[in-house]
Amino acid sequence: MDCSRKISFPLAFVTLLMSVSCRENGPKPSPSSSPSAKSASTAPKTSVPKIVAFGDSLTAGFGLREAESYPSLLQKKLRTDGFDYEVVNAGVSGDTSAGGLRRIDWALEGNVKVVILELGANDILRGQPIAAMKQNLAEIIEHAKTKGATVLLTGMEAPTNSGTDYRSQVHSAFEDLAREHQVALIPFLLDRVAGIESLNQADAIHPNVEGTKIVADTVYSYLRPLIEPRK
Repeated sequence: MDCSRKISFPLAFVTLLMSVSCRENGPKPSPSSSPSAKSASTAPKTSVPKIVAFGDSLTAGFGLREAESYPSLLQKKLRTDGFDYEVVNAGVSGDTSAGGLRRIDWALEGNVKVVILELGANDILRGQPIAAMKQNLAEIIEHAKTKGATVLLTGMEAPTNSGTDYRSQVHSAFEDLAREHQVALIPFLLDRVAGIESLNQADAIHPNVEGTKIVADTVYSYLRPLIEPRK
């Protein structure tokens, strides 16, 4: 995508939609060496069940220290409330639903109990067919469910200049996926953050430290009903 091209976005969704391509066109790290393959826990234990945060730059924590990413903050919240889970940050900046499908199997290795699925914004920004995006996400969901993991899906929206029909397809795509595959849905990951200057980095794209804390709160509010304390 040409990042110098002016695109009109709804203010509430500008952060989400621009996070996927601009400023993230460098080589993608391999799963074996990427921070996205690391646990958000400072002392992971193989016997502890895992929560895999699976997504793009919003999950990876673009522009933040590893400890400031939302998966790391999620780990702290879980520990504070007595939940014994290892949160794994499996975010790769610039990833698409197709890219996610190609790497989902290694992300599901081990005792994975929950997958937080945050993908699709790249597909939308590039104007890719929504049917193809839905198919990729559906396969990722089914891969996770086959492994016995619960899926928490996050929704996306399309830019205003993408056409009425396309925007409508995007708007309903994630709700349809959640209903058809019977998974929980976060309607908008960046609720209370997108479009607010004080909560975003200088690029007006990615949440800053304070914005990411709100993102972590949002995710935790939907995650909490899906997990149980270890006995």
